[in-house]
Amino acid sequence: MSPKITTLDIQLEPADSRRLAELCGAFDENLKHIERRLGIEITYRNQDFRLIGPQHTVNAAAKLLRELYVETAPAKGAPGEIEPQRVHLAIQQANVLEQGHGDPAAEKMTHIKTKRGLIKPRNHNQAEYVRAILSHDVNFGVGPAGTGKTYLAVAAAVDALERQEIRRILLTRPAVEAGEKLGFLPGDLAQKVDPYLRPLYDALFEMLGFEKVEKLIERNVIEVAPLAYMRGRTLNDAFIILDESQNTTCEQMKMFLTRIGFNSRAVITGDITQVDLPRGQKSGLRHVIEVLRDVEDVSFTFFQAGDVVRHPVVQRIVQAYESFEEPKA
Repeated sequence: MSPKITTLDIQLEPADSRRLAELCGAFDENLKHIERRLGIEITYRNQDFRLIGPQHTVNAAAKLLRELYVETAPAKGAPGEIEPQRVHLAIQQANVLEQGHGDPAAEKMTHIKTKRGLIKPRNHNQAEYVRAILSHDVNFGVGPAGTGKTYLAVAAAVDALERQEIRRILLTRPAVEAGEKLGFLPGDLAQKVDPYLRPLYDALFEMLGFEKVEKLIERNVIEVAPLAYMRGRTLNDAFIILDESQNTTCEQMKMFLTRIGFNSRAVITGDITQVDLPRGQKSGLRHVIEVLRDVEDVSFTFFQAGDVVRHPVVQRIVQAYESFEEPKA
């Protein structure tokens, strides 16, 4: 069973817009760092903050925000400055990432069987994620890149197809450019959208082999399509995966979720810290976390920075970039 998602509202006092700006950082960078490290969502309006995520991390984040806000108290007429490095150290000192683990039941990890072999979750959160997928109709995997969100979802879909629990797999993602203007792309429609969907193809090829995937695509047993193609459809007996969902709008997310038909299962993955939507447009993933957090048969799994399972050098590279980008003390 996935951890219960809690919503906690707090108010930082005394009200002071300059202190609030120091706490949040430029473009809310400090808040995004807390979200990324703890696997939670933070929204705020003036001094009122709302935290959404597993209970132990939400409580720890609330305490962290209050402590950091105290440090913004004016010194010699100016508010104290909260640097990203200070936020990083505060999270480390709180030992938040070590909490909530060690449950003996979590050791009984769920394995996913495909023809290419057994796929085993590599940590506690991945095991919870797999169990949630197997026991809920709609599942959200939220967290940083490299935590296995999409890979495990595709593995679960392949397993369900091979056990004939479903009749087809549908993989989709919004065709949003990641900070680049690609301009005109040559070719037919499939060739235009394939670059956006390549990560999904790669996971399928690894689990089923290139030739079988091609045959299943020809028979429409596996369909890979941009999110815009979902409008107006009802998807029965299907395993549906929406990848990169942080780049959906609120309207697109609602449209996708209302496509789910009988005997279908949906997995929605995304990283709320890597939104490529135009500035000022709210991510559908952020919005849906607030809307569906208490809905039955909907599960949320929040991954943290420590759950990254790619090549060990990837974690070191990420840490090096974070260290380099932090202001010098």
